Amino acid sequence: MSASLEEIIRGRRSIGRVKDEPVPKEQIEKLIEAAVWAPNHFGTEPWKFIVMTGEGRRVLGQAYADIAEESVQIQELPEEERKLRLEKEVAKAYRSPVVIAAVCVPSDNPRALLAEELAAAHSSVQNLLLTAHANGLGAVWRTGDPAYHPKVKQAFGFEGNEQVIGLIYIGYPDMDQPVGKRTPAAEKTVWLEG
Repeated sequence: MSASLEEIIRGRRSIGRVKDEPVPKEQIEKLIEAAVWAPNHFGTEPWKFIVMTGEGRRVLGQAYADIAEESVQIQELPEEERKLRLEKEVAKAYRSPVVIAAVCVPSDNPRALLAEELAAAHSSVQNLLLTAHANGLGAVWRTGDPAYHPKVKQAFGFEGNEQVIGLIYIGYPDMDQPVGKRTPAAEKTVWLEG
């Protein structure tokens, strides 16, 4: 018996450790197909997805290294240490067999607000994560300064106002499912009734 939508929502957790085994392309396509069904104002569909597997992950890894190389701490290291540190930065892109850069591509529709375009793109990532969980895959949505750095935009060949909203690392789980905890919804709800 398959899980209900509510069980999938409550059961999804960030899975940061995954096995180093390939995920079939059809599985990834299924996740992205779910992602594109997110709600979006005016039908703008303000998203795109860059899927990195195999050596395709090096594009992201090199961007991580290029960003790190700008830091004074890295520049002041002895050459051998600097080289090792930059290799560790590249290796971050290889933490899972699949990395998907979720990108917001805001519409030029004059009625579309950037905040709503970003909300729609973020909703697409939630669809992707829930579908990954429902299909036995582990995933974690990463951001942080490097995700928004101009060198990442350059690495992906962005033009205009495209922006990474998340780097989703995907694979088969190699850890126990974490237990979730949330504040009861009643404590976060205000009812205005007449």
